Amino acid sequence: DKWKYQQYMRDYLRVITSVDRNVGRVLDYLEEEGLLENTLIIYTSDQGFYMGEHGWFDKRWMYEESFRTPLLVRYPGGVKGEIDEMVQNIDYAPTFLELAGVEIPDDIHGCSFLPLLKGKNYEPNRDGIYYHYYEFPDEHNVKPHLGIRTERYKLIHFYEDDVWELYDLQNDKNEMNNIYGKEGTEELTIVLKDKLEKLKEQYGEEEF
Repeated sequence: DKWKYQQYMRDYLRVITSVDRNVGRVLDYLEEEGLLENTLIIYTSDQGFYMGEHGWFDKRWMYEESFRTPLLVRYPGGVKGEIDEMVQNIDYAPTFLELAGVEIPDDIHGCSFLPLLKGKNYEPNRDGIYYHYYEFPDEHNVKPHLGIRTERYKLIHFYEDDVWELYDLQNDKNEMNNIYGKEGTEELTIVLKDKLEKLKEQYGEEEF
């Protein structure tokens, strides 16, 4: 009800205020100790919970509200401003390893995004991001699904029920209009399914 929602939002904003305050304390300490210009600072988080978007709660769906996560980076001497690339959380480990001068194992899935911070090209040059949620059944009760997100489109497959969803993120940023199977999307669907299969193969996924 409204009271529970208001209470939740108040508690949430209290937490965020505390996080902001303590990030500031860390930055102040680094500056006071002369470490600020010799330290990589990364601020990120877990996915956010739905607050009724799409009629859902939890955070395990592939819709944008939880698919996107914040990533703020301060790299001394690096580029400033927004970097418009599809970076993933699997890229964090290889980035840290490269910064530490450690060889990145061949079997690691991600790629270092350190070149991006230096204003250089990003090695993977991704044209799509893969997603797969499979922990079912459990207390979250989210049906298994996988999919691909490109710069403009998102294709989702709830494979246990063989249900597909396709969204044009340019014209439908809130993902309210499923255009899968609609006239004119046939070729696009074939292309996205092909990209999805290649990503499954790349990450060694089983057939679903």
